[in-house]
Amino acid sequence: MDTQDAAAIVVDNFPALQRSLRVACVTETYPPEVNGVAITLAQVVEGLHRRHHDVQLIRPRQVRDEAARRGHSFQEVLMRGMPIPRYPNLRMGLPAKGALVQEWSRHRPDIVHIATEGPLGWSALQAARQLKLPVSSDFRTNFHAYSKHYGLGWLHKPIMAYLRKFHNRAQCTMVPTEALRRDLERDGFRRVTVVSRGVDTARFSPHKRSNALRGQWGVKADDLVVVCVGRLAPEKNLSTLNSAWHAIRNLDAQAKLVFVGEGPMRAQLQAEHPDAIFAGQRGGDDLAAHYASADVLLFPSLTETFGNVTTEALASGLPVVAFDYAAAAQLIHDNDNGALVPYADTAAYVHTALALAANPALRRTMGAAARASVASLSWNAIVARFEATLRRVIHETDLRTDESFIATGQAIG
Repeated sequence: MDTQDAAAIVVDNFPALQRSLRVACVTETYPPEVNGVAITLAQVVEGLHRRHHDVQLIRPRQVRDEAARRGHSFQEVLMRGMPIPRYPNLRMGLPAKGALVQEWSRHRPDIVHIATEGPLGWSALQAARQLKLPVSSDFRTNFHAYSKHYGLGWLHKPIMAYLRKFHNRAQCTMVPTEALRRDLERDGFRRVTVVSRGVDTARFSPHKRSNALRGQWGVKADDLVVVCVGRLAPEKNLSTLNSAWHAIRNLDAQAKLVFVGEGPMRAQLQAEHPDAIFAGQRGGDDLAAHYASADVLLFPSLTETFGNVTTEALASGLPVVAFDYAAAAQLIHDNDNGALVPYADTAAYVHTALALAANPALRRTMGAAARASVASLSWNAIVARFEATLRRVIHETDLRTDESFIATGQAIG
């Protein structure tokens, strides 16, 4: 074998590089808005960009828009929006099919990914179908479950019918847990695949615990701090938290309750818990310090598709008391890194929270296990899975197009 042949063999052994993708991401919410969908999508969009993909982010213009100062190196297309009823700090996009058809006719993406199912998302779906672009979607928010908390339970069936119609027109719907995939498939959703969510373990860490912050809360080193993180709204099942907290306070008069978040129930909760700390909306390292400076997280929600709060608390070294579903069912091992309670069993939730509050040694052991249990949930791995799913959808669409072309040619022949 001469040198030239050997070189040829070496070169041939190199795998072909995958080309970069042009991805149009459409969403009704994005930072600086603070919610699970916005925060998760930002990680995905920025992760795709770091992996050298060409990302176009299409979203409504926000009231406090900081896009011009963010320094994003990916393209943002800002659309018209309007406030969401009962959520004044959030916007929903308005119909914009014509504008999207024009945009994607000039700059055709390889795939359109739709993160939310509002008017802007529906317009994106229609525009992509008209242009024969592959479409993937996310099922991220239980709108159908929220409706009953606002006296709109009668809308459950029509909302589910709309969501089913929406997602079944995409080539793939991504969900964060296997349990949610099974639930949606029972309801007639097709082509559902699981792409979990990650957590920033560098930001959310037990090392962010702050004695200074605990001092501001008026607690001593050994005092119990119970934290509740999330929107202060009916769909978060805060009546169960109230019951658990009253039981804990009867046991330990020095215990402190800290609420992190805003929402329509804040005034009511302040009246019910005059001694509680209401920290308001927090983000970044400030939010991480609020997690790590507490001792246990009570998360009573029954309406999550995932619940980023769970992973953030676990990464912060907090044992979590949660119902056995969504992220908790996937990540919490009962009596190891937290406590799982049968779904919607309020009495069991109160009993479990009280038992954990009464056992400092168990909380410390669970806290160490909590941190270790999410060490592998890096966003790099999640974004890689997301990218692989996009490539699969594009490939399957190309195959169907080729088969249709061949079939048409045979028919003509």
